[in-house]
Amino acid sequence: MLKVLYAGSPEASAVTLKLLIENSKSQDFKIVGVLTNPPSAKGRHKDLIPTPVADTASENNIPVFTPEHLDSSARDEISKLEADILVCFAYGHIFGPKFLSMFRFGGINLHPSLLPKYRGCTPVPAAILNRDSETAFSVQTLSLKMDEGDILAQKKVALTGKETAGSLLNDAAVSGAELITELLVETASTGSLKKGIPQSGDASYTTIISKEDGRLDWTKSARELDAMVRAYNPDPLCFCYMGAVSASSGTNLPVLRIAEVALVDSALEKDFSDAEPGKVVHFDKSTGIWVKTGDGLLALKMLQKPGKNMMGYKDFINGTRDFVGSVLS
Repeated sequence: MLKVLYAGSPEASAVTLKLLIENSKSQDFKIVGVLTNPPSAKGRHKDLIPTPVADTASENNIPVFTPEHLDSSARDEISKLEADILVCFAYGHIFGPKFLSMFRFGGINLHPSLLPKYRGCTPVPAAILNRDSETAFSVQTLSLKMDEGDILAQKKVALTGKETAGSLLNDAAVSGAELITELLVETASTGSLKKGIPQSGDASYTTIISKEDGRLDWTKSARELDAMVRAYNPDPLCFCYMGAVSASSGTNLPVLRIAEVALVDSALEKDFSDAEPGKVVHFDKSTGIWVKTGDGLLALKMLQKPGKNMMGYKDFINGTRDFVGSVLS
């Protein structure tokens, strides 16, 4: 029986863990422990909330480890599991040589990009922002440098231009579980981890996304803004201000969060060619609330005002007087 330590934290990683647990019931491997981030303070009362991966492990009676640092005391505790291999997806920390040496087959990592493109922590938003035609879900060996391990398995995926970061991450979680299961079954059968293929091509790197990155600049094209909204859904979500920011108002204006948009047929833009970028020019019952951009019209479909829930454009327009004709900034 191949014993596996799983490392991860967010919801997408929990999806992969659930599938691996289910797959392990009929295969010759077992998840013997889970390594995840410590609980974080959330909500008005700052309650400590476990990660989704921790919740999934607890639901399946799998030991959970939440060290702040992978120091000697953490290694001593985890070594008691006598795990053969480390499987990682979105844990958020680089593993040192002492930690990796605990596993006789080393470690493998699921990374949702066409490596070596988009190494780092935000490969999915990067692919959407750049409007790539394809990406990939890659399983690589864990190396001492970020995302530089050899490729063990890879599934290329065509991008349609409709994906959100959330939907693409979920696809990665499901497909990744399939790729990892195949590798674990093969490793258990042969007694060794297959040899990977070194990465080739020019490497690029992604960075941490901040809330401010989601601010919409209406002078950009509709296609650029559409990509932003999809790339930052569900987190941190795109936003703008309901009103024109000026020296007197600053940014002390209501914040409008936007979760879904659509491109408007370019043939319709001529009717609003004189409008300034950010002007709310039209409400269309079929497509949404149209906003003029630096190039093209963008239809807002899911919106959220301060203190309100996210809502569809019809409910939003019914509760927001004089929105058409206003300016967003």
